[in-house]
Amino acid sequence: MIGYILLMNFTKGISLATVSLLAVGVQAGNWPAWHGPNGSGVTPETNLPIRWSAAENVRWKVPLPDRGNSTPIVWRDRVFITQAIEKENRRTVMCLNRGDGKVLWQSGTNYSEKDPTHEANPYCSASPVTDGERVIAWFGSAGVYCYDLNGKELWHRDLGKQDHQWGYAASPIIHGDLCFLNFGPGERTFLIALDKKTGKTIWKVDVPLVQPKERTDGFAGQRNGVIGSWSTPITIKVNGRDELIVSFPEQVRAFDPKTGAELWVCDGLNPLIYSSPIHGDGVVVAMGGFLGTLVAVKPGMGT
Repeated sequence: MIGYILLMNFTKGISLATVSLLAVGVQAGNWPAWHGPNGSGVTPETNLPIRWSAAENVRWKVPLPDRGNSTPIVWRDRVFITQAIEKENRRTVMCLNRGDGKVLWQSGTNYSEKDPTHEANPYCSASPVTDGERVIAWFGSAGVYCYDLNGKELWHRDLGKQDHQWGYAASPIIHGDLCFLNFGPGERTFLIALDKKTGKTIWKVDVPLVQPKERTDGFAGQRNGVIGSWSTPITIKVNGRDELIVSFPEQVRAFDPKTGAELWVCDGLNPLIYSSPIHGDGVVVAMGGFLGTLVAVKPGMGT
């Protein structure tokens, strides 16, 4: 099955969509990461359409070379999306012109190993991120790659094997001079901060594997239920302090973005995490997957 990328007509300006996910208009702000400029998934834009179809409100439609799950990001007149081309063993970032969908460049790497994944989770499911000068993408075991806005590789990092029966999906995010990635799930799971300009590791926190004694989610009564986190981190500011927040199996945790020091932890999640935490009205909400649990916590705790 081949995917498509659609550009939708809005009442004011135009906006990018894949399937049913809307981004922002040409005259509006950028959408530089999965879940938008502040990780909330919320746009301040108004007068947006409430329905569309394969024909209604479509400005352009471009076929993609293979299937995919990643979300496009937008910076000014350019659209970026990660794309695997499985028959060529390629992991790539595609750049398209926002006005007409023309492919401007496609850069990536060859990776021939067939890592395990879920049939509904193709390779390159993690969305890219940009700060307007560089585009960073995570290709799982194939590594983290950074390009300039013209597709020239600036650096790449081999972070080792990512191995899980359902693959990977957490997207990198940029905050200040750092790029954060929730590497996992699998036996090698860690949260890492990279210098966005060089790819150098600034800090790394290993995430221990959990072995739940009892499952209360959709794997209740099973001894070998799936465990892991596909959660993209978010950053928030609370009481004048920046916090990097990630949902892990059984816990939502907050870290100092500069050092990786743990600021607080809240138990209560089930051990299977699909979604990213969200923040609003002074509360962080983290959600488990597959009939799992939900926790709400007031950030700003700890030292």
